[in-house]
Amino acid sequence: MTKPDMSYPDEEILTILKEVKTIALIGASDKDDRPSNEVMKFLLTHGYDVIPVNPLLKDQEIAGRKVVASLKDINKPVDMVDIFRKSEAVEEIVDEILALNHSPKVIWMQLDVIDKKSAKKATKAGIKVIMDRCPKIELLRLNVVKR
Repeated sequence: MTKPDMSYPDEEILTILKEVKTIALIGASDKDDRPSNEVMKFLLTHGYDVIPVNPLLKDQEIAGRKVVASLKDINKPVDMVDIFRKSEAVEEIVDEILALNHSPKVIWMQLDVIDKKSAKKATKAGIKVIMDRCPKIELLRLNVVKR
């Protein structure tokens, strides 16, 4: 299966990573060997306020941050939702995002997470969408310094 073209200009990625401050990380894991755990810790050390979202770990802590069950349980607006789930789960997540009182500026789908239909729906609602990318990799590649 070939992936759709998802070329994002470096300037667009850079602007997002510089403007975003609060990130809801869906699919957060408490296991140190999981990519979502590694990325969450990396983002925290680079000045981002990361809120872990995982219904199975509700009220536990990951990297000192209390886990919430869903986006609606977050009591403040978030700038970006980072999705660490399979592509099949994205449509439901985007619908949940669109039902929030405060929509994020960005929906970021991790490596191999692609849902063009949901991306189009979010874009129509005024939300930027990045698919099949990792913010940690992009921060390192673009040499964005620690805040």
